[in-house]
Amino acid sequence: MAAANLNPKKPNSSSSSDGSDLDPLWQNLDWAVGQMLIMGWDGTEVTPQIKSLIEDHHLGSIILTAKNLKSAQETAKLVQELQTIAKNAGHPQPLLIAVDQENGGVNSLFDEDHVCQFPSAMGIAATGRVELAYEIYKATASEISACGVNLMLGPVLDVLNNARYQPLGVRSTGDDPQEASQYGLAALNGIRDAGIAAAGKHFPSYGNLDFQGSNSAVPVITQTLEELSLSALVPFRNAIATGKLDAMFVGGCGISNPSMNVGHACLSDQVVDDLLRNELGFKGVAISECLEMEALSHDLGVQNGVVMAVEAGCDLVLLCRAYDVQLEAIKGLKLGYENGIITKDRIFTSIRRVQHLKSTCTSWAKALNPPGISLLSQLHPSHVSLSRRAYDESITVIRDKEKMLPLSSSMHPGEELLLLTPLVKPLPASAMTKSLLESKKTWSQAPTQHDSWAHKDRERSAIMSGEGVFREFGKNLARYRNEKLLHTSYTANGVRPVHENLIARASCIIIVTADANRNMYQAGFTKHVDMMCSMHRSRGNKKQLIVVAVSSPYDFAMDKSIGTYICTFDFTEDAMSALVRVLVGEITPIGSMPGTLRKSKKVLKSRQHWLVEEYDRARDYAGLEDLLKAVHRASAPDLHFLKSTRAASMELHLPNIKETHFVVRNSSTGALYGFVATYFIAGVGIIGALLVDPSKRNVSIGRSLHRRALKSLSQQRGLKKVQVGMSFPGVFLGIPLDPEANTVKEWFSNSGWDTQFPRRLTNMIIHDLPNWVAPEGLLQSIQRANISFDLIHGLENAESVLHHVRANANPEVLELYTYALSENKTCGIVRAKDPSGNLIGTVIICRQGSPLVTYIPPLLSDGEDVGGIIAPIVPSTPQATLVLQGLALMGVRQSKGYRASKAVLSWIVDDAFEPLVAMGFDILQAFEEITNSPEVCQT
Repeated sequence: MAAANLNPKKPNSSSSSDGSDLDPLWQNLDWAVGQMLIMGWDGTEVTPQIKSLIEDHHLGSIILTAKNLKSAQETAKLVQELQTIAKNAGHPQPLLIAVDQENGGVNSLFDEDHVCQFPSAMGIAATGRVELAYEIYKATASEISACGVNLMLGPVLDVLNNARYQPLGVRSTGDDPQEASQYGLAALNGIRDAGIAAAGKHFPSYGNLDFQGSNSAVPVITQTLEELSLSALVPFRNAIATGKLDAMFVGGCGISNPSMNVGHACLSDQVVDDLLRNELGFKGVAISECLEMEALSHDLGVQNGVVMAVEAGCDLVLLCRAYDVQLEAIKGLKLGYENGIITKDRIFTSIRRVQHLKSTCTSWAKALNPPGISLLSQLHPSHVSLSRRAYDESITVIRDKEKMLPLSSSMHPGEELLLLTPLVKPLPASAMTKSLLESKKTWSQAPTQHDSWAHKDRERSAIMSGEGVFREFGKNLARYRNEKLLHTSYTANGVRPVHENLIARASCIIIVTADANRNMYQAGFTKHVDMMCSMHRSRGNKKQLIVVAVSSPYDFAMDKSIGTYICTFDFTEDAMSALVRVLVGEITPIGSMPGTLRKSKKVLKSRQHWLVEEYDRARDYAGLEDLLKAVHRASAPDLHFLKSTRAASMELHLPNIKETHFVVRNSSTGALYGFVATYFIAGVGIIGALLVDPSKRNVSIGRSLHRRALKSLSQQRGLKKVQVGMSFPGVFLGIPLDPEANTVKEWFSNSGWDTQFPRRLTNMIIHDLPNWVAPEGLLQSIQRANISFDLIHGLENAESVLHHVRANANPEVLELYTYALSENKTCGIVRAKDPSGNLIGTVIICRQGSPLVTYIPPLLSDGEDVGGIIAPIVPSTPQATLVLQGLALMGVRQSKGYRASKAVLSWIVDDAFEPLVAMGFDILQAFEEITNSPEVCQT
């Protein structure tokens, strides 16, 4: 087929819809189609087929899987060769090179010498440390980047709504949407900070799939859109809101609910264009699930499939390996254009997105010279240390009723230990898999993100050789104990005579399970052995039982008849080594069940007490800075103001405000685990901030700080009321109304606060100040009302203003105004007056360089001038809304005069934000200020 021109009739057209803003190359249909596909191939070397796809069909993106990758060095060499082919073939930008490198059981690239293994997503969540997710994903992304990869297919943002029975398992953080969101955002930041692009997956969710009785059919989401919005979509929504998510992997599952009936999500405009783009606001590259999936090719055919994917809104269509199918897909896209189904505008939209993505994560200088081993050798020592620490912290002991751990305290010398393990496939991220591949034994290719239901044929020839990993684990455990260990495997054949004989000999039995809820023979075998052990014990024989779940932690999480239950979250060599260290007592396990099961144990943990000390600036300033950074990394996107918050933001040093701050700290390392800021002014005691290290939450640090803060405030003479939230410093105006607000609010409610009648306080913003125009008619309405405005500076002109503030606002707001007036070079006060000259409203105007912005973090911005319009005070009158809008208008005019690019309007009370939204302000953050009587201090 001859190459077509996408715009043959309009060579001089200037509209961007015809692609005139793009390189003329993309007017060629062959080139354009090549940029809308992402493909892979079989083999560890460049084949004539993949070379032809790049050279003749202008393929712009490639997926590498375990079947392509040997060592790190070979990978870097392979990528360099692919990029060189693309460069020589005239590609204007390098190839996108994508890889699945989720850690845990899903790593495409494995190299014991240069690429580190880290825990699965759920394993990381089990540590309880969000910042660890950032470190791990940054390390992983740095390693694959060194090999020339520029797009990571991750992080996994799925929420396990039906955790026990979902094949996604430990690849997800867990079943709590907020926790999945926190860890997903940390992972996303880590990937981006390593300099490569990130693709969230698997939209709209692989976390609650109904397989409808068949493992080969396409699974279906049966939740309604409302249910998805409250759970599964939360991490996706929050990741999109950051603006950092470069791409989204759209799954191939079906959706069946009253409002939507979709056969394959990635082929549906309801899912891609409507839900992902229009509703959630995603502007990046949408990547389809692999269209070689059996169900799709049988039902629709690949040519129809690729056309539907593009028509639905996908920018890159994935075809993983079969060359004949890939050629069919290319032909299908061209036919789709010729038939008028795919428009040139649609093609150009995808090309713009893909080109933009490439510009952010690669260049020819980077693509043609991957640093490879030279950089990996430098990174490796610190990454090995990080890996060991992460695995050690992830091991979770859910129950140990009989105190069997460590084994040295429960087993006597000479007693025999029996290890019973299932026959399972080894994980891709293991030396065992690599040795099997290299020895050319029968082994199906390691799975990529395309799940087994999509490529069922890959699974059929898999040999069950995970026992090799367990054999090494047994040898390791025996060496550590310096005692003999018995080891055998078990299968769906159940308890055999060999098992009975070994159980009779051993005094302690360790049973390993791997997804027992989906491999029911494991559950049955374990319960049978548990029953046998009970019978032996009833006869006076010592028979201890330890169950270790090496994949999903839900195998026996709720079955309390299993007295000692441990979870490792994957069964790589690294996880098994950490398990040995726990069993022999070399390390104390500190992991916890992620998600809702962890939250359900909060009550038990709340009895702990931590030493609380008064904040010492010289000692604790650096620690507070680190704590603020950790809290910011773990927070929802709408708390981005924490990025600008400094330790100095909490310290006012003003004569009228008594401030006392407290910390929980590690006296050995100096690290702060928690911080609370308290202030006292004119009879009001205030908690202005309460921060706990994300890795140390749910162990009562917050309660200890809260208790000490209230005790301190209760000792102030003349205390009339207590308050959560403060306008000066304006870090937290109250409890944030973010996705976690209900949890935080509930926490304060459980701590004795009456949270029923809060006051809403809102921060607002105009993002594009130079192009903002006042609403039509507003100025005329102000003039008709005969309201006048003036601007004053300095305390000498301020008596009427301070009287107005004292009469109509909290005492700390009075201090805010006093401070602003004292900074008369960078701050001023706009006054609103009625026709009689009476003061009817005030607002603070602040420039970017003012000392005041230290205490109001939303006014700080990276590289942009932000004008501040702070604390408008307007008494309730019939004209109050017009006065407020007038003050805001004057503030915007002043900010424009200072050449600010944005304007932030801080501290809007209750529903007064609504008329400001009508003026063009957007909501930046909202808070709820809580005020109670002093009795709270005694609860």
